[in-house]
Amino acid sequence: MTRNVLIVEDNPGIGELVRMHVADLGMNAVLCDRGDTGLERFREGDIDLVVLDLMLPGMDGLSVCREIRSGPGYVPVLMLTAKSTELDRVLGLEMGADDYLTKPFSVAELSARVKALFRRVDAMSSSSGETSGPEELGELDTEGLRIDPTRRRVFVWEQEVELTAREFDLLWHFASHPGRVFSRVQLLDKVWGYNHEGYEHTVNTHINRLRGKIEQDPARPEFIETVWGVGYRFRD
Repeated sequence: MTRNVLIVEDNPGIGELVRMHVADLGMNAVLCDRGDTGLERFREGDIDLVVLDLMLPGMDGLSVCREIRSGPGYVPVLMLTAKSTELDRVLGLEMGADDYLTKPFSVAELSARVKALFRRVDAMSSSSGETSGPEELGELDTEGLRIDPTRRRVFVWEQEVELTAREFDLLWHFASHPGRVFSRVQLLDKVWGYNHEGYEHTVNTHINRLRGKIEQDPARPEFIETVWGVGYRFRD
C-alpha cells in the first residue's frame, strides 16, 4: 500500500524539496502552504504521516499538531523548524510531535527520519516480532508506576500521566529491560529506529521531559537512572 505524506510548509523551495524526496521513497506527497488548509486536508483522511513546519500562515504548526493529536487515531508527526532553541523543540514534543528536524537538514537525514517513523508505525500495528513485545507481555506494574501497553496509558501512583508517543516508547523500552544500561546511541537505534552521530541530544531532551512527568523529583529520579559516562537504565 502506498503511503500518503502530508507536507505543510510555506517555503516553496523547502516544500518542493521534501515532496521530491518523499516521492523518491515511493510515497505520495500532498503539499499545503498554510496551517489551516493543512489541517483541513488532514481531517479529510487517508494521511499516513504529517511533515509539519513550525512557523506557518493561517495557523502555526504547534496549533496544527495539537489539533491532530486531539482527534481519534494515531498519525506520526515530524516537525520542521528554523529555530534551534531547546524551548521550540520541547514545545513541539509537548504538542505531540514524534520527532523534529531543524533547518537546514540533509536529505539523508530527512529520509532516515521518515523511514524510522513508518517502521515504528508498522511495529505498533504488527502482531509478531520483537517490537510487538509490549502487547504480548501485558501490563507492567512496579512500585509507583503502572504501564498499560495495549491502551498505551501510564499511571504514576495511580494518577494517569499524558505521554507523547515517543515518550511512551522510550519508557516502555526502559521498563521492559530493568537494570540494563543503554547508551544514547543504542536508544536512538532501538527507540527512534535511526542513529545519526551528534543527535544524542534528542535522547537527552526526551529523557528529561519523561522524568519531568513520571518522577516525583526529576533531580533524583527513581525510575530512570543515569549511569554516568555510559547512559541510562530503568531501576532493577
